Amino acid sequence: QVQLVESGGGLVQAGGSLRLSCAASGRTFSNYAMGWFRQAPGKEREFVAAITWSGGMSYYADSVKGRFTISRDNTKNTVYLQMNSLKFEDTAVYYCAATGLGITTNNLMYDYWGQGTQVTVSS
Repeated sequence: QVQLVESGGGLVQAGGSLRLSCAASGRTFSNYAMGWFRQAPGKEREFVAAITWSGGMSYYADSVKGRFTISRDNTKNTVYLQMNSLKFEDTAVYYCAATGLGITTNNLMYDYWGQGTQVTVSS
């Protein structure tokens, strides 16, 4: 089992920045690729970003490319999502997730999920 706990969400004005953190415990963190997803009210959960176990490769949704950066620190068992130039449409609950199957944008391939952290961007 891997336990994931997100933090860093909050209320920010459009154009602002936030950094989300996801702390992992349980099995060896570096064995897992990690992803961030988000879900806005009335919408399906969507992929945001993912990173390999080593941090050497990352994927981004087109909607966040150039504004968001995913990173990880395996010594701290933590994955981060730096979000810059936030837009109203970035408002959602953000979830981190872990997969032992390698980096993927497919939420069905993730084994473990956090409880989520709310990000609200005011226009």
